[in-house]
Amino acid sequence: MTTTTPQTNPDHRPAIRTESARLHAKTSVSLSETIAQSFSMAYRGVLKIRHNPEQLFDVTFQPIIFTLLFTYVFGGAISGDVKSYLPVIIPGIMVQTVILTSIVTGTQLREDMDKGVFDRFRSLPIARISPLAGALLADVIRYFVATVLTVIMGLIMGWRPDAFGVVASALLIMVCSFALSWIFALMGCLMSKASAVQGVSMMIMFPLTFASNAFVPADTMPGWMQAWVKVNPVSHLVSAVRDLTTDGHASSHVGWSLLGAAVVTAIFAPLAVRAYMRNA
Repeated sequence: MTTTTPQTNPDHRPAIRTESARLHAKTSVSLSETIAQSFSMAYRGVLKIRHNPEQLFDVTFQPIIFTLLFTYVFGGAISGDVKSYLPVIIPGIMVQTVILTSIVTGTQLREDMDKGVFDRFRSLPIARISPLAGALLADVIRYFVATVLTVIMGLIMGWRPDAFGVVASALLIMVCSFALSWIFALMGCLMSKASAVQGVSMMIMFPLTFASNAFVPADTMPGWMQAWVKVNPVSHLVSAVRDLTTDGHASSHVGWSLLGAAVVTAIFAPLAVRAYMRNA
């Protein structure tokens, strides 16, 4: 009777593919599949909002409070009266509210990762970017709510913008905020605690939003600050929204805002995906 000895490789380990090779095989999907998977993940985010509507509390009350507070505090001092200040402040509030809302993206992403949800996503045969893109797409609903409430408050207070300009401005703000949220998604992947993500994000966003032309004319600021305001991407976005809502005119600021959004997405989306695969 003869026996057969099973063959093994030299280091006596079974001949299997490495973990990285298996992950690469799982995530090699087409562009159409990637888009479909991203929207499926976005639907998961929408369901989270549906089951936890308190997630909308900040975007519900923040636009109302900011609009009332900034308009009545600064209106008389800057423009002489509230009505004259509305075309200046409402576009600024629209941009500021949505941009500050995008910070929550990174915080919630970190919380989900701490719960192990994204570990399960990484084991699925889906595109690596889809869990992150889906989470960011779901937050567009939050941006939409904040924008609509700010516009409604402005109309109630007497603001009379161009109707087409309002729609175009809302779309522009949501596109730019989606791009910006990739920065906070990267922070959520790199930092170990949600509180750290929120703290660092606020430290970055406050100079961008308040050291801009969102609330006061830039020519009232010191020269060194005017130089910063002129290159501040938030200032370009606010100016674009003002031009659109005033007469429906798409100025060069719209082009600069879209270009900035494309550059931010091209840089930070791959970095966020790489950090997610490495540290999630």
